[in-house]
Amino acid sequence: MATNTHVVLKRFEYHDKQVLGQMKVGGVIYRTLELGWHNNEKKKSCIPPGTYTVVKRKSEKYGDHFHVLNVPNRDYILIHHGNYHTDILGCILVGLSHADINGDKLRDVTSSKVAMAELNNLLPNEFQLTIE
Repeated sequence: MATNTHVVLKRFEYHDKQVLGQMKVGGVIYRTLELGWHNNEKKKSCIPPGTYTVVKRKSEKYGDHFHVLNVPNRDYILIHHGNYHTDILGCILVGLSHADINGDKLRDVTSSKVAMAELNNLLPNEFQLTIE
């Protein structure tokens, strides 16, 4: 994809503990999982809707993943692999579908490592992400 790639994440199901969404990249739709909205509180809330610059990043913990830049009053908001709302402290998880895989009656994201590998192949080193 070109470096002027624009990705849109649409949130559609809100719960106190988590928010479900979908992120369209090219013709492919990935499922997302974030923490619930708690006034943008660090480590307890999803980030505010808006448009953000995102860059590729690598770490020992998450391997190849993405860093969402310039989030108001927040830092190190990542897009990384994981399945449950308990796997995140304000970041965005991606997967191929939503399903309750741990039996807690909340839908999780599935096949997250597969989704991350696909995104790392599809997305450039820098892109724009709009969260609606």
